[in-house]
Amino acid sequence: MADRLVMEINHENAETLAALQELIEVVAKLRSPNGGCPWDLVQTPQTLTPYVIEEAYEVVDAIKSGDQAAISEELGDLLLQVVLQAQIASEYKQFTLKEVAQGISQKLIRRHPHVFGDVSVQNVDEVRQNWEQIKAAEKGEPTPENQQLSTKLSRYGRTLPPMMAAMKISHKAAAVGFEWENIEGVWAKFHEELAEFQQALAEETPERQQAELGDLLFAVLQLARWYHLDPSAALQGTNQRFVQRLEKMEAVVDRPLSDYSLDELEMLWQQAKAQLAQEP
Repeated sequence: MADRLVMEINHENAETLAALQELIEVVAKLRSPNGGCPWDLVQTPQTLTPYVIEEAYEVVDAIKSGDQAAISEELGDLLLQVVLQAQIASEYKQFTLKEVAQGISQKLIRRHPHVFGDVSVQNVDEVRQNWEQIKAAEKGEPTPENQQLSTKLSRYGRTLPPMMAAMKISHKAAAVGFEWENIEGVWAKFHEELAEFQQALAEETPERQQAELGDLLFAVLQLARWYHLDPSAALQGTNQRFVQRLEKMEAVVDRPLSDYSLDELEMLWQQAKAQLAQEP
């Protein structure tokens, strides 16, 4: 029985490796100067960056939906981005997909000494502490508890989506006392930033306007933090409601929405809003 199970696992692993090899060959063909795809040939790591982010978000959306076929498809799209980045790098003799795979395997082994070594852990917190200490040692950096606050916050700003980074940064800053005494102070800051943004729109350069818009958005996120609200979930809900209302509007019109006046669109919008409010 055990031997049969091992044979089945080995067979499945062989099929998986064969499928990965096929993907590698397909991507190499797409990038080939001889008969490759013109679109793929002009891509660079930088031009592909938006697709990496987009595909990662689509994987998350598929997981949330619970649709297994969609999850499989979206993971494939994300895997394509990994293989494509590695293919381009290999063309310039920078690194290969083999090095990518070997690197992450070795990192996992190093950072899990309780699995691949003789270290003992009692709980998840100890696993996390070991991980951070090993990570810091690998990079020649101080351990997280010994790092300057600005170093930690700078990393969030570089690596996380802007809204998530802003929440992380403000939470960490508040934890060391960089915080308002009460919610009234947060509201005062919001109104201050709103006024500065309005003034910039009337008098300042586009660069200054954008800077003030960033300050205003950061102030809004502080309100969300104080009221224990999730700004990403809030905006996602608004996006969904906007699209749902448009769907209701398009279901009852007999011509493109662009053919309607602003007053007519507003009436249709309010009708859709009321209809959705009555649905369970």
